[in-house]
Amino acid sequence: MLRASVIVFPGSNCDRDVKVAIERITASKVSMVWHGDQTVPKSDLIVVPGGFSYGDYLRCGAMAAHSPVMRDVVAKASEGTPVLGICNGFQILCESGLLPGVLMRNASLKFICRDVHLRVDNETTLYTRGYHKHEVIKVPIAHAEGNYFADAKTLDKLEGEGRVVFRYCDATGAASPETCPNGAQRNIAGICDATGRVLGMMPHPERLYESALGGTDGRRIFESVVANMMAA
Repeated sequence: MLRASVIVFPGSNCDRDVKVAIERITASKVSMVWHGDQTVPKSDLIVVPGGFSYGDYLRCGAMAAHSPVMRDVVAKASEGTPVLGICNGFQILCESGLLPGVLMRNASLKFICRDVHLRVDNETTLYTRGYHKHEVIKVPIAHAEGNYFADAKTLDKLEGEGRVVFRYCDATGAASPETCPNGAQRNIAGICDATGRVLGMMPHPERLYESALGGTDGRRIFESVVANMMAA
C-alpha cells in the first residue's frame, strides 16, 4: 500500500482532486496534512498540490514556502522521501529551495486553462518510468503564473543533467515558442532535483487519470511511484 500525504494550504483547490486520484489509482488511503502542522506522517510520497495558497499574495508560493509544515517537507525530501509539486505546488517547491528557478506571470498576462501536449524528456525518474522517452502525452494546465524562468547557467545545468522532465510541445513532439502556452524558457513544463525524487510540474496529472475525465495520460505519474516502491 502506498502511504501518501497531501499538504493543504489556505487557498489549495486541487488537494482533494489529487487525493481522490491517488486513492482510486492505488487503492491506498491518503493523509491530508494541514500547512500549520509541524510534521508530515511517514510517507512514500508527499504531494504539494495546486491552488492559490495564501491567495497568491506577494509571489505565488512565497508565503506557503514558509508554512511550518514545509520545514518537515524539505527535511524529508533531503532524507529521500519523494515529493511531487503540481502547479502551485511547483511554485512552492521553487520558493522553498527544493527546485531551482521561479514561476513568473504567463507571457500573455492571462490565466490559461486547457489541455496541452507534453513531451517526456526524462523517462528515468520514479514518476516517469511508466512513459517512453520522448513520448507525447496530453495533460491539462490551469495557471496564470506558469512561465518558468532561471538564469542561463541554471538552465544549462538542468539540461546537461537531464533534469528537464516535461516540455511543452505539439502533437508530434516538436517544441517551439509557438507550442509553449505561457512563455516558459525552453518550453519547460516540469523539472526534477538531482536525485529525480523531487518533481515539480505545472500541468495537472490528477485531472486526467481515468477515461471519464477525457483521458488517462496523467495516471502513469502515480503508477510509476507505486511500481518503484514495489521494486525497491
